Amino acid sequence: MTASEVINLILGGLGVAIAVILFWSLPVPRFTSKNTEELPFLSIIIPARNEEGRITPLLQSLQEQRFKGFEVLLVDDDSSDRTAAIAESYGVTVLQNNGAGKSSACWRGAKEAKGTWLLFLDADTRFMSVDGLRNLLHVYQGKGARGILALQPYHTVQRVYEHLSIVFNIIVVVGMNLFTVWGSRFKAAGSFGPCILCNRDDYFLSGGHEKIEGAIMDDLALGEAFLEQNLPVRCLGGRGIISFRMYPEGVGSLIEGWCKSFAVGSKSTHPVVMLMVILWITGSLTTASSLISSIIVGNTTAMIVYGVLYILYAVQTAWFARRVGNFRLGYFPFYPLFFLFFAGIFIYSFVRVNVFHSVRWKGRNIKV
Repeated sequence: MTASEVINLILGGLGVAIAVILFWSLPVPRFTSKNTEELPFLSIIIPARNEEGRITPLLQSLQEQRFKGFEVLLVDDDSSDRTAAIAESYGVTVLQNNGAGKSSACWRGAKEAKGTWLLFLDADTRFMSVDGLRNLLHVYQGKGARGILALQPYHTVQRVYEHLSIVFNIIVVVGMNLFTVWGSRFKAAGSFGPCILCNRDDYFLSGGHEKIEGAIMDDLALGEAFLEQNLPVRCLGGRGIISFRMYPEGVGSLIEGWCKSFAVGSKSTHPVVMLMVILWITGSLTTASSLISSIIVGNTTAMIVYGVLYILYAVQTAWFARRVGNFRLGYFPFYPLFFLFFAGIFIYSFVRVNVFHSVRWKGRNIKV
C-alpha cells in the first residue's frame, strides 16, 4: 500500500475506534411502576407558531394520559394558520404572544402557569404511551426534583428524505458532552430543547426564558442559565417516553431547521468532543473514497481492507442511529450520503451565521 493509502487506513480505523468513545451510551429514564408518591400539579407549556400540521399527535397523546394532574397552555406565537383553533378543540388554554419568538412564548406561558412543576414541550413531540407523562414526572421526582430534566425525543421517520437527519440526530446527542466514555466529566453544553421539565422555583431563580430571549439555541442557553445558579441539568434519551417526527413538511424545512441549529450549537460542544466528531466524520468519508479508488484501480488487497472498514462504519452508524430514532436499516449501506449531506449543511450554516449573520426559520429572518 502507498503512503497515502496507509494514512487513509489509519484515519478510517481511528474514526471507528474514537466513535465508540464518543457515543459510549445514551441513558434513558428509569422508573418503577411501584412508585406511589404523590405528584405535584404540572403546567405543560407548548410554544407554537404555524403548527397546524404537527400539533394534533401531541394534544391527542396528552388527552390519553392516565395521569390527569396537569394543565396545558399553548402559547400561539402569531400563527397565521389554525394552530390556536386546533388547540382549543382539545380543551387547551390558548395564550396569544406577539410573535417575538420561542423564548418569549415560553416566558409568557411560565408567567401564566399555575403548576409547581413546568414542562416545556415542542409542538412536534408526543408521548409514546398512556403512562409516559407520569413516568417522566416520577423520574424527575426520583432525582430530587431540582434543576432541569431534559429528554431528546426518539425520532420517528415515515418518508425516505427524513433519513437525511441521521447524522444530525447523532451529533445533537453527543454534542451535549455527556455521553462519552467519561460520562459527566465534561460540562453539559446546555439542555435538550424539545422536552424540558423543571420546578417553578428553580426556573424563575435562573431567570428562565426571559434571561435568554433572543438566543438562537434557546435550549442550550436555558441549560447554561440553570448551571450558572448551580442547578443540575440532566439530559437523557427519550426512547420509551416521548418521540417526535422532525420536518414532515419536506426537504426544504429539514435544511432550514438544521441550518438554524448547527453552526451556533456547535460552539457549546467541548473541544475534545468536537475533535472526536471531526475525526469520525473524516474517517467515514476517507474510508468510502478509498474503497471507491481501490475498486477503480483494481487493488484487491485495498478493496478487502477498506471494504471491511466500510462495513464497520455502516454497522456503527446504524447502531448509533437506532439509539436515537427508528431509522430503517436498509439505508445504512449508503451511509456516506448522510455524512456528505451533514457536511454540506454544516458549511452552509456556518456561512449563514458567520458571513450573513442571519438564518431563516418559519418565514422569519433571524439575526445572529
